[in-house]
Formats: sequence, C-alpha cells, structure tokens
Amino acid sequence: MSEQTFRMNRYVRHGRLLVGAVAAVGFVAKMVLAARTRGPADVYFFWAFAQHIEKVGPVRIYAHPMPRLPVYNHPPLAGWMLLGLDRLSRLGVEFGTLIRTPACLADFAAALLVFEIVRRRRSVRTAVACGIGVTLSPVLVPASGYHGNTDSVAVTLALAAAWLLADRRAPVAAGVVAALSVSVKFVPVVALPVLVVAAWRGGRREFTRFSAALGAVLLVVWGPVLATVPGALRANVLEYKGGNFRLWGIVKFAEWLGFSDESIAVLRGPGHFVVVLVCVAAGVWPAWRRPDRAPLAVAITLGVLLLLSTASGVQYLAWPVAALFAIGFWEGLAYSVLAGVLASWVYTIQKPTRWTYDQQVLGAWAWAALLVGIASGYAAVFRSRGRPGAPAPNMATTVPVPAPSAPLEVR
Repeated sequence: MSEQTFRMNRYVRHGRLLVGAVAAVGFVAKMVLAARTRGPADVYFFWAFAQHIEKVGPVRIYAHPMPRLPVYNHPPLAGWMLLGLDRLSRLGVEFGTLIRTPACLADFAAALLVFEIVRRRRSVRTAVACGIGVTLSPVLVPASGYHGNTDSVAVTLALAAAWLLADRRAPVAAGVVAALSVSVKFVPVVALPVLVVAAWRGGRREFTRFSAALGAVLLVVWGPVLATVPGALRANVLEYKGGNFRLWGIVKFAEWLGFSDESIAVLRGPGHFVVVLVCVAAGVWPAWRRPDRAPLAVAITLGVLLLLSTASGVQYLAWPVAALFAIGFWEGLAYSVLAGVLASWVYTIQKPTRWTYDQQVLGAWAWAALLVGIASGYAAVFRSRGRPGAPAPNMATTVPVPAPSAPLEVR
C-alpha cells in the first residue's frame, strides 16, 4: 500500500468516525424526544393496529374490520414490526417510544450511508458535511423523534440498496435490502425499476443475482398475504393514494390557480398513476446512462416522488432529506432548513393535517428548493468523468490527499 493510499484511507476512517459520533448523539437526542412526547395521532393508530394484529396476525389484518381507525395501508413487514414492538412494550418500555425507534435508527444509518455515497464521488470533507447534515436536519428531528412513521426506514433502505449495488458490487444484498424497503412502506416502489435497470446494466450475472434475491424476499414477505387476502391488500396498500388534504405541491398549486374540484379529483385519481410513471422515468433514465450513479438516480426518484406527490403529510417531508444530501451539501441544507421550519411549526402549533396559509407558502418555498436539488442531482449524474456504465471509482485510492490543515470545503 502506497503512502498516499494509506493517508487517504486514514482520512476516510476519521471522517467516518466523526459522522458516526455525531449521528450517535443525534440518535440519542431523538430518542429522548420520543420518550418525552406523546407524538401525533399516528402513534396511537400504530398502537391500535398492533392490538388488532395481536388478535388476527400480520396477514389477515388487511381484511380485519377496525372501526374508528384509518385504513391499514402498511406493507406486510410493517405488521410483523408492530407485532414485535407490541410484545417488547410488555417488558415495560412505552409503545410510543418503541414505535419511533426504527425511524431514529434509520436516520443514524442514513448519515453513515450518505457519507459513504458522497465520499466516493466528492471530497471526504464534503462527505462529512453531508453525513452530519443528515443527522442535524431539522426535518428528521421532528419526523423521526416526534412523529415516528416508517418513511425514514423505507427511504434509507432504498438508498442502501443502490449503494450496495453500485458501490459495493453486492447484488444479492442489494436485492434483499430493496425488497425490505418496499415491504416496510410502499413509497420506494418507484425506485425498484431504477435498481433493476442499474443491475441489468451491470451484466447478466449481477442482474440475475439481484433479481433472484429481490424476488425471493418479496415472495417470502408478500406471498402469504397475496395468497390469503389479495383483494384487501390491493385496496389498502397497492391502490392507496394518501389522504385528501391539499397542503403541498402540485395539488396546492392547482387549488391556488383556481382549478375546479373535479380537475383536482382527476389529478389525485388517474393522475396519481401518471405521477408514479414520471417518477420511475425520472430515475430510470440516469440509471441507464450511468449505472455507476445508481445512488444518485434513486435519490432523484425519491425527490421527484415528493415533488409531484398528490398526497400531503408532514412526515412525507422526510422522503428526500438523505437523498438531497447524497446529491450535495447545499442542496440538502436548503431543503432541510425550509422544510424543517415548516415541520416544526406545524407540529408545535396545531394538528399536522391543518396548515395555515403562511405554512402553505413556506411549503411552496421548500418545494422550490426540492426542485432545484433535483436539477442539481441530474447535473451531478452527467457531469462526472468516466465512460457510462463504468464501475464507481474507489475514491480511497483515486482522490488526491488534501492538506491536513486545509479548511473545511463544502462543494
């Protein structure tokens, strides 16, 4: 090993340790918030779902009547998670704290994951800044520590699958993780075609191993439900379009522009499937052109999903946080500040489903920051050097060693 490689590897290790230390502190802080707050209504709903799952199991829950509760729209793995958390709560830990633990753990993992993605494509110092940015994001603090839905878990797993496929060259692990992501929450389903395309471009062997692992896990997790209550699963999960709130994005813009209720209903109905196709296309194109940039392609897909979402929810603001920091520090920071102020404002003043006009305007600014971040993601995919389809370079051996005394450079 050359002296330059040794010094660079040490520099990477130090950056990884720093990000991990800050992420650990952030995890503890979010868990303290989870332990000291009741959280929104979703905490109660998850507890109530867990009680019903105890009675009928995670498979038949989709066809089980649950009066006075929302539609149970969570994929099969979420049911097993709720069952496990409910049984853990019998040991003396509050269920309200436990239900927010997976999201807090996902944020910890996302910080390290973003560091690994960025340090292979940018400077290590930028990677450190991006990893710490994920931990300190004012969106994820209330979304995970207070709200605690499964959104952060699902999107972190989707990004992890892309990293395993493109950077670690581990198609089997990538397929397993990709299947788990859509089995926790269905949101990352738009990223599956991106991963499939990236695997295909990696060669027949990589595609076969990825597809086999993906299919096997999906069969194990989804198979019993599909065989038992397929109609209920389709209605509750596969065709779920979100709540009827008009708080964010293109639905809110349509309302401000004077579109009729009928037009907005079409946008939320058949238009919902058009949005899904656009999200898939937005990620498939860069994945086909640059499969070595699969993490950025998935990041773009997750960003476009929220950008064009016809559903509204404060917890949805967490979808593109890690993705934008994987694109760049300033992209993640701009969105996190605007969306984070919005999330904290909504959570601390009134119900999360009731946004004031000023909050909706702030949401429009966050939407604009998200749009700029997505555009920057496309630029990051296509401005990189190297031939399309080439494996991602190992920056531990190709990045020049910066001077130890150089100031922090965020690019």
